[in-house]
Amino acid sequence: MNAPTRLEASPAEKAKVLLDALPYIQRFNGKTIVIKYGGHAMVDDDLQESFARDIVLLKYTGMNPVVVHGGGPQIGNMLDKLGIQSSFVRGMRVTDAATMEVVEMVLVGQVNKAIVRMINQHGGRAVGLSGKDGSLLRARRMHEAGTAEDIGLVGVVEKVDAGVIDTLDRGGYIPVIAPIGVDAEGNTYNINADLVAAHVAAALKAEKLVLLTDVDGIRGAEGTVLPSIDAKAARVLIERDVISGGMIPKVECCLDALAGGVAKTHIVDGRVQHALLLEIFTSEGVGTQVVGRA
Repeated sequence: MNAPTRLEASPAEKAKVLLDALPYIQRFNGKTIVIKYGGHAMVDDDLQESFARDIVLLKYTGMNPVVVHGGGPQIGNMLDKLGIQSSFVRGMRVTDAATMEVVEMVLVGQVNKAIVRMINQHGGRAVGLSGKDGSLLRARRMHEAGTAEDIGLVGVVEKVDAGVIDTLDRGGYIPVIAPIGVDAEGNTYNINADLVAAHVAAALKAEKLVLLTDVDGIRGAEGTVLPSIDAKAARVLIERDVISGGMIPKVECCLDALAGGVAKTHIVDGRVQHALLLEIFTSEGVGTQVVGRA
């Protein structure tokens, strides 16, 4: 049996793709784009390569990408290897001192360094950070911030030192941030990466916050993916339980970022190769855009 023929774009078609992207390149030149990197895109080899190339391309087209990454599966695997049991409350990992050591080791020492290396291999100049570096992420214990249950060393963001990131941006570097925070006494906290990304985007007054996820976007009451939704409509869907489960905190992160001054937010299907480029450089996108007003 003959192998299927691979269709190649003609030179004219390739030129059209570049020309179609030109208005977006012009519009977002010099703008900050905060990307939360997580889900399947972090563990699939092809998607990892796709993501790294996307980030480098954004930088070379004049944008300032800032990456905030998760690492839940990698943390879980290491805890299993070490025989440390995990439990969760409302999707958040209960984090005692021993678990916190593993979380920091995996996120900062393994996952962060792997992302930096991958971006640099594709021609970028990435620099890895945790919230401890330059007191980038000042945090406090979530339980002390008003939650009903004490789930240990899980934190919320109190303040982001945007100056650390601005300095790297001006130097032509790509910041890659692990979601580890520190309080005034030097205590370390595990923080949800979506939450960190939203706070970083707000502190930088970013043009966009993009959450790469394992879903194809926000679905409406009819079950179809909504290409765009405003903040008021999103809150209605949450109240009516149309937006539910794990999608609620992601949408709420988008709403918080918008309230903090971010121009637009996006929940994007990270299982699609080059999802980031498709969302930024095309009118169709591959997820749902969440905006302040319709």
